[in-house]
Amino acid sequence: MRFLFTAIIGVVLLSFTNPAATSEKPVSEEIKWLTWEEAVKANETSKKKLFVDVYTDWCGWCKVMDRKTFSNPDVIKYMNEHFYAVKLDAEQKEAISWNGKEFTWVDSGRNGVHTLAYSLLDGKMSFPSFVFLTENFERIRISKGFKEAAKFMEELRFAAEEKYKKA
Repeated sequence: MRFLFTAIIGVVLLSFTNPAATSEKPVSEEIKWLTWEEAVKANETSKKKLFVDVYTDWCGWCKVMDRKTFSNPDVIKYMNEHFYAVKLDAEQKEAISWNGKEFTWVDSGRNGVHTLAYSLLDGKMSFPSFVFLTENFERIRISKGFKEAAKFMEELRFAAEEKYKKA
């Protein structure tokens, strides 16, 4: 009798736990961030526009963007479907070889700057900054500063749906 009572209590307690609440998010619930090199390689076999998040480790608004906007389910779904999303640390020290050129870190100012970030932003360094590129790596637009999810979705659609060709 005691065993039966213990088993019933155990089943009741287990029915109140939610295993999904304690597990990590599935990969599909996050933006699939790539390095520049990974995005270039992926684009060779399957063409997509590129979205480049140019950030720094010390940028507070970059972290807010990660927490609030880049975690929005609509943003995640749209970004993963229409773009290769790249995180580019504007102060990274690792070189990036692309398109016959070597992009490197240059000591300058407070922490230095990576020349690919500098090139993508036309030297106007502020963070966060976002660069939208065509499948052929032609710049569509640069967007600066924190964006709420709804406003950011407008920018994603503008690039993905090629509304810039009609503007």
